[in-house]
Parts: sequence; structure tokens; C-alpha cells
Amino acid sequence: MNIAVLAGGNSTERDVSLVSGKEVYKALKSKGHNVVLLDVYLGIDDVDVERVFEDKRDWSEGIGKVAAVNPGLDDIRKLKGDDRDFFGKNVREICMKADIVFLALHGANGEDGKIQASLDLMQVKYTGTDYLSSAICMDKAITKDFFIMNGVSTPLAANINSKDEAAGAIAKIGFPMVVKAPNGGSSVGVFMADNEEEANDAINKCFELDNHVLIEQYIKGREFTCGVIDGKALPIVEIEPLEGFYDYKNKYQAGSTKETCPADLDEETTFRIQKSAEKAFKALHLKSYARIDYLLDENKKEYCLEANTIPGMTPTSLIPQEAAVIGYDFPSLCEWIIEISLKKYTK
Repeated sequence: MNIAVLAGGNSTERDVSLVSGKEVYKALKSKGHNVVLLDVYLGIDDVDVERVFEDKRDWSEGIGKVAAVNPGLDDIRKLKGDDRDFFGKNVREICMKADIVFLALHGANGEDGKIQASLDLMQVKYTGTDYLSSAICMDKAITKDFFIMNGVSTPLAANINSKDEAAGAIAKIGFPMVVKAPNGGSSVGVFMADNEEEANDAINKCFELDNHVLIEQYIKGREFTCGVIDGKALPIVEIEPLEGFYDYKNKYQAGSTKETCPADLDEETTFRIQKSAEKAFKALHLKSYARIDYLLDENKKEYCLEANTIPGMTPTSLIPQEAAVIGYDFPSLCEWIIEISLKKYTK
């Protein structure tokens, strides 16, 4: 197949996306596909678009590891200068020549439905879910509304649209609490607060990132995640950060987190989380694949936190670990994702 892998973008998860794209590119190349890797935001100049899939260059050259600190948005925008077009040079044209686009984008303008809607308008096939469910899942406050409407267990929360609403929300949730920028990803804009001063400081920081803020009940317990592919749950992973919580650094710096797959859970709890993940997948109208995150409290009660519609595909990512347990190596997983994504276009 002729496959264009889109990565990069202009979100705070740009670095993560580039590494995901590099890994997917290498995996699909190893399976004999004609693959190009593109930074969707910067594009490429020196290419013959008509014969792009015959170009044998190493499209991943120069892409390194994920930095310990996520890049700033202003620094990313400077890469484009005065060019305000999200799509870089030749990106649209190359995508339209591909059999399918493999989306390795994370965060805003990649995971929020905008790129999906754009590709739909161009009649370009792509991996993952559609634009509507992407938009729903990108906003954690809206995601929570869908969980509540469909009986998916989730922590108590309050969504505030201004700092004037903070006091009431803080009183409703109580301490300790979690304060989130609802449209952030890779745990960017997530803060723990044990008192009013910390809560207000976290709320101020989140309003710098988003136009509303989610304040959530803190659940003390173990962290898990469960991939769902084509509506069926994969084995569960337990996530144990060596320090702090599962933030940006712990997600992407090797050795920062202990990950156990399959998770050390009794059969009943495993079944319950997997069925909850499948229920969440359906409630959010997801297609193809996603990863659903959980907390399990001391009474073995599960709480669904969010859905990741384009899960990371870096060397430390979770869905590849889950797929490996059921016999899919990384290249085979990438092909499986393409296979089930193409089903969107046959109905």
C-alpha cells in the first residue's frame, strides 16, 4: 500500500507525535509498504509529488527522542514564520495520493477532529476514529458528560468557565483534587491540589491553556489503561510512576514508569475493567481503536478518566505492549490498525 504517516503538528505534543510517526513509518516500511513520513505542519519542499511513493529516502532522518519538557506553542509557531496554514507544503497533495493516511498526531489540531474533518473533505482515508468522536474525546469535560449519560463510572467533577466559578467548584469537589485543562493531552495541564491556594494556582495555569477548567475528585488508587480495537478490549496495563503521577515526563522518558501487562488483577476485576472500556468506547461513538484510562480505588471500584483517540506509538507506549500479549508485534499492530480503520469506508 501507499501510506502517508502524518506527525508533528503545532500542539504541545509535537515531539511525542514525531517519535510516534517515526516508529510507525519504520514498522510499515518493514512490512514492505511504500511509506512517507510527513510533518503535517512544516511539510516538505524537495519532493516530486507525482512519484512521492517511489522516493526511497529515509523520511525519518533527523527525528530524535521525546524531550523531558513539552515544547512551547510560541516556539512551535515560529517554525512556520508568517505562514498561517496548518498544512505544510505538499502535505495535502501527498495525502490525496495515498491509499490511506496513518495519523500519528496527538493533541490539538491532530486529535481533536479538525484534521479528520479536513481529510474527509478531501475524500482521503485515514486511521482511527472520525471527526465527531475525536472532538468529543478531546475535551475531557464533554467526555465526562457522555460517561455519565451512559452509566460509565467516572470521578465526581465540576467544569468551570471562569475564575469566578472556582470557589463553588472547589467546595463541591473538596480536597485533594485534580485540576485539568480539558483539552490538554499527554498530561499537559494536569495538577494536583491539596488546599485552596494550590487549587487556585492550578486553575490560573489551566486558564492559560484553555477557556474552561475541569476540577475532579482525586481517586487514590492504582492506574490502569485498556486499549480497545474494533470494539474489543485488549489486555490491561498497570502504570506505576516511580515518582509523582503519570505526567509528561513519566509517560515519555524511559525508566520513569513501571508498566505491567497483563496487569496483576484478579479475573473478575480484569473482566469488569475490560467491559467498562468497551462500554466507554461505544458511549463515545468511537471507531477503529482507542485507549481508555482508569483508576482503581482501594475497594476495587474502577473509575474511567478519559479516552485517547490516537494513542502514542512511541517505544514506551502502551497499546503496543497490550497487542504484544495477544501475539501482535509492532509492525503487525500498525497493519491491524490500518485494516480495521479501512472498515469505516465499507459501510
